Amino acid sequence: MHPFFSIIIPLYNKENAIENTLQSVFNQSFTDYEVIVINDGSTDKSEQKVNTFSDERFRLFSTENKGVSQARNFGISQSKGKVVAFLDADDYWFPTHLESLYQLSKNFPEAGLLATNYQFYFSDKKIIQPTFDGIPAEKWSGIVPDFFASSMKFRLAWTSAVAVKKETFETVGTFDENITLGAGEDTDMWIRIALNYPVAFDNEVSAYYQMATENRISLSKTLERKFSKLDKFSIEEQTNSSLKKYLDLYRAEFALKHKLAGDEKSFHFYKKAISKENLHWKTKFLFKLPTVLLQQLYFLKKKLELFGISTNAYH
Repeated sequence: MHPFFSIIIPLYNKENAIENTLQSVFNQSFTDYEVIVINDGSTDKSEQKVNTFSDERFRLFSTENKGVSQARNFGISQSKGKVVAFLDADDYWFPTHLESLYQLSKNFPEAGLLATNYQFYFSDKKIIQPTFDGIPAEKWSGIVPDFFASSMKFRLAWTSAVAVKKETFETVGTFDENITLGAGEDTDMWIRIALNYPVAFDNEVSAYYQMATENRISLSKTLERKFSKLDKFSIEEQTNSSLKKYLDLYRAEFALKHKLAGDEKSFHFYKKAISKENLHWKTKFLFKLPTVLLQQLYFLKKKLELFGISTNAYH
């Protein structure tokens, strides 16, 4: 018998978080699943922590460090489930998470992407819950009318709170391994799915995003990362204004990251592709700042986040 869910967890140097993450999986009310952990060349005690878990549904693979996209794709290739759920090694599921995804899959069989709401966890005293344009604030589940319009303020699809039907990968492909180190590989995947399939969403919170853990996969030096160029969607965005606005949001983010790193060529590459009407005044202001001053503001932003104070330059 094949399990309903295959849960894929890429692991790289998360010795202080992985036990809590795995325990949240084994605490699920829905139990028809397998767990695939891909140790992506960890140099700490992550693998030893994982080996303390003993369950017939659990499989651990160790590979050379090749990045999160290759780790996830390897997990997909090894998976036996009908639906693939993703979980980063420092995030956490509430006990009903898989049950919520299961109900979405049954209630909306046409959906290629299943997603639930989540929280940003800074501390016990500071938790932020996203809201999404076009999605009711009260308890709701259904097909999202406009995935891109609903993802402007917060990401409607967050990797640790989504699942993808196995056959969806046959249509859209797997994660782009040319995008590395948290530079848009997830976003690229969700765009491809949303352009080909309906997206089902449940706005009840069933996972949380750890904001204060060490070395999240996506935190790396900008100049070492290979960013999504986003131009693979140039044809679709010409006739989809929501997609164009959504892509311009990421172009603005990528442009600022490169400006912060002193890469003026890449900064202008992303900036020139943005429609001016899609730029918030705060973003325009930051684009004009000298790099040194922009860096100072960035470091201030990071310090504020340690106290649970979040700021946004894009809306």
